[in-house]
Amino acid sequence: QVQLVESGGGLVQAGGSLRLSCTASGRIFSINVMGWHRQAPGKQRELVATITSDNSTNYSNSVKGRFTVSRDNAKNTVYLQMGSLKTEDTAVYYCNAQIRYSPGIFPYTGEFWGQGTQVPVSS
Repeated sequence: QVQLVESGGGLVQAGGSLRLSCTASGRIFSINVMGWHRQAPGKQRELVATITSDNSTNYSNSVKGRFTVSRDNAKNTVYLQMGSLKTEDTAVYYCNAQIRYSPGIFPYTGEFWGQGTQVPVSS
């Protein structure tokens, strides 16, 4: 089976920086879009940033200019470099990816999610 594991979360002060990582493992053939979402307390999950296999990126307006998404295809890893953090960036951050994989004989394409990593931003 395919698994996404995030790391890098933790408490940070407003104005600070943090880098999140997310690595996919399993019987993976290829990964198309990788991305980050977040869910703040009492709010719906929202898109933060995405990156395609050819490194086209997309950002939500709330993080544009402050966050940078990147990926290392050889490591099946996506990163989120967060800068100029604000208290309103406080959330659980989830990575997700569209992955072509093979649980057995035949290949499948599915969307997978990480378990989430907490990013509290203090004032």
